[in-house]
Amino acid sequence: MKILNKTAIAAALAVTASTASYAEQVNIGDPGWTGATAIANLLAAVISDKMGGEVDLIPGNNTSIYAAIDRSKGEIEVHPDIWLPNQQAYTNDLVPKGTLKLSPKSYEGNQGYCVSQDFAKKMNITSIFDLGRPEVVAAMDSDGNGKGEFWIGADGWASANVNQVKLRDYKLYDSGIEPIRAAEAVKNARVLDSIKKGEGYAFYCYKPHAIWGMADVVMLSEPTYDPAKYKMVQPKEDADWYKNSYVASKDALKEIQIGWGTSLESKSPAIVEFFNNFQLTADDVSWLAYEVSVKKRDPAEVARDWMANNSKTVDGWLGL
Repeated sequence: MKILNKTAIAAALAVTASTASYAEQVNIGDPGWTGATAIANLLAAVISDKMGGEVDLIPGNNTSIYAAIDRSKGEIEVHPDIWLPNQQAYTNDLVPKGTLKLSPKSYEGNQGYCVSQDFAKKMNITSIFDLGRPEVVAAMDSDGNGKGEFWIGADGWASANVNQVKLRDYKLYDSGIEPIRAAEAVKNARVLDSIKKGEGYAFYCYKPHAIWGMADVVMLSEPTYDPAKYKMVQPKEDADWYKNSYVASKDALKEIQIGWGTSLESKSPAIVEFFNNFQLTADDVSWLAYEVSVKKRDPAEVARDWMANNSKTVDGWLGL
């Protein structure tokens, strides 16, 4: 792998900024959740504005993005928001094969389940198991089918599969909880609507995320993470993943980073050097996601505002 020192990076940036024919190019996948979209746009803005490179943002989901990276044909070359161990069914395949490289720098994430503060106080809810009480289930039944709706994530999310298993192993389905998969924007709208109407609603939540600035919500307690009670198999690993998984404890804290196809190292070495230096904090990601989700701002505009307010950090990523 070719590593550029600071002098070489500066020279590469000067060349790419002044001569279009030498511009480095990269295709970044966008798996669709707000934090990932915000990070993808930030990566794109740094490469285009500071490095004179060319970037395309390609929508997809985890499966399509990792498959494209693995093919090494340049269709998609970057995943902007890899949550581990959630996505390790992909990374444990591609990293040993040599088609995927993970950033050495990460930030920390925390996953759980939330309800609004108002609903928690009204129904005396503090634990995930409180959601199985009959009166709580009834309060979360918005369509009259006798089941309480619980958003577990969007289609294609590894975390949604974990949540589907975990709610089963917490015996919440036996209590009348109904798992709902839908786009994150649908969930956000439903959370705000339920608060406005004084209705009950439970949902998968995580930090960093814009929801903490959008609404007054609380993460419920769960049994402490126990690896003996956390045996998750993803569909990519086993067609009978649901049957063969068992998850009955809180998730461990997550390590979150970007990843890129190793074919990019010879094609765009200055971009790869930037990726190796790139690092955000959970607070950075929460701010970016809030601006996009709550204020409905254009992600590219948000990225450039963040860059303007954090120029020393950006210069550090570029070795300047």
